[in-house]
Amino acid sequence: MTTASVAIIVVAAGSGTRLGRAEPKAFVAVNGRSILEHAVSTVFDLATPAQVIVVAPPAMVTEASRIARAAAGAAESYLTVLPGGDTRQQSVTAGLDALWPDIDVVLVHDCARAFTPVSQLDAVVSTVRSTGAGVIPGLAVADTIKQVDWTGAVERTVDRSELVSVQTPQGFPRAEIVAAYAAADKDYTDDAALFAAAGHSVTVIDGDPLAFKITTPWDLHRAESLERRPATAPSIRTGVGIDVHAYDDSAPLWLGGVYWPDEPGLAGHSDGDAISHAICDALLSAAGLGDIGGRFGTSEDRFKNAHGAVFIAETVALVTGAGFTIGNVAVQVVGNRPKLAGRRVELESHLTLAVGAAVSVSATTSDGLGFTGKSEGLAAIATALLHY
Repeated sequence: MTTASVAIIVVAAGSGTRLGRAEPKAFVAVNGRSILEHAVSTVFDLATPAQVIVVAPPAMVTEASRIARAAAGAAESYLTVLPGGDTRQQSVTAGLDALWPDIDVVLVHDCARAFTPVSQLDAVVSTVRSTGAGVIPGLAVADTIKQVDWTGAVERTVDRSELVSVQTPQGFPRAEIVAAYAAADKDYTDDAALFAAAGHSVTVIDGDPLAFKITTPWDLHRAESLERRPATAPSIRTGVGIDVHAYDDSAPLWLGGVYWPDEPGLAGHSDGDAISHAICDALLSAAGLGDIGGRFGTSEDRFKNAHGAVFIAETVALVTGAGFTIGNVAVQVVGNRPKLAGRRVELESHLTLAVGAAVSVSATTSDGLGFTGKSEGLAAIATALLHY
C-alpha cells in the first residue's frame, strides 16, 4: 500500500479570467506544456514522498487526471485528482477531505505558481516539522507602498520593512489545518489567514522570485521566457556604475560603508559614499532596473544623509527579487585620498557581507590630471556580474 506523511494539495480549479484565455488557467500551455503539468512535475521532485492531490475544475477532471498522471510517471500511485468547488476555500476543503490516514503535514500550493523551485517546497515541509507552526514563503517588498482612501488620495506611506509578499506552498500541521477549515465561517484570502484566525501561529521563510503567480498575459510571457532559457546555460549579465563626489571638509568621510577619520568627507544628498553608490548603479544596470538616481532620488527625504549600506541593501533586494544571483563586484577608486591599501581587506570584507557576494576594491590616481588629480574629489567605477 502506498503511504506518505506529507500531502500537497495543488489547487488548479480556478477559471483564470484575467489571463484572457477560453480554457481554465491550469490548462493554458507554456511552450507546449500546460501550467498544470509544470506545477505537478515540480511537486513530484520533492525529497519526501508525498500524496499529491490535484483539485481541478469539475468539467476538467478527466483532462487533469491525464496531465497529472503523465507528470507523475512511476509515482502515479501517490496521485489523487478530484473536482474542486466554487471558491478556492471549497477546493482546498475537498483536498483536505481526501488526505490519507498517515498524513501529518499538509502543503497547499497554487498551480499558477508553476515555476516554484522544489527547494521551496522542501523548505516549507522541514520548517513545519521543526516549528509545528504554519509556514509561508515570502519576499521582502521592494516598492514604496502607499495607503490611499476611496478617492485615490494618499493617506500615508506604509513601512515596507514590516511587509512581505506571500507565496505558496503554505504548509501546516494536518490536525490544526483540518480543524481550522472546519471552523471557518467566512472566506479568507489565503490559507495562512484562515489558520491564524483559528488562533495558530504562522512563520514566514524566504520565498523565491521564481514562485511568481501566472495571472496576466504579461506573467504568461515571463513564464514562456523562463521555459525557453536552457537550465545548463544560465543568462549572465554585466553592468557598470560610476559615481563622482567632491570633497567636503565639513563632512565625515564614509567610503565603502566604512568610516575614515581624519579625512575630508564627500559632498552629497546622502553620505556621498561613492563606492557604495557605484556598486548600486552597477547592480541595477546589470539587472536592467534603472539607476540609483531613479530608484533613490534626492527628492526623497528618507535618503538624506543615509549611509551607503542602506542603498546597497535596497539594491540587493531589488536585484535578487528580479530573479538574479550576484556573482561578484569589482570597484576601482580614482583619487589621491584616502589611501586604501592599509584598509583594503577590511573594506572588501565589509562590502562582501553587504552585497552577499565577493567584492574586490582597487585604487589608482590620475597623475595630477583632472579634478581627481587636483584633489578636488574622487570617482568610483564598479562592474557587477549577475546570473539569472
